[in-house]
Amino acid sequence: MGFKLPDFAERKDRSAKAKNAAIEKFRAQTSSPALAERLAARAAAAAERKAAREARELEQAQKKAHEAEQARLAQEEAEIRAKREAIERADREVALQAQQKAARDARYAARKSRRRG
Repeated sequence: MGFKLPDFAERKDRSAKAKNAAIEKFRAQTSSPALAERLAARAAAAAERKAAREARELEQAQKKAHEAEQARLAQEEAEIRAKREAIERADREVALQAQQKAARDARYAARKSRRRG
């Protein structure tokens, strides 16, 4: 009695039984309540991550909008300040010119009074 090699039919039969056993094992795992709990926990965690990400994105969008508004207000304030400074500079220039004209007129009047008198 020697070693008997399995023929093709036996190998095919064993392969089919192993395949069926693997399928049954997989089906048992998929119908287990522990798997359902893990999947539910996983889905809940994914939903929490999504909600947190959306909240972060919303917060970042609000922060950007606030920064843009602050930049706009700062720009407007700078423009107003520049206009005010330009007006003040123009007023000082007008006052200086008036003062110079008055001094020039006074010198002219003094010269004229020296000639007449």
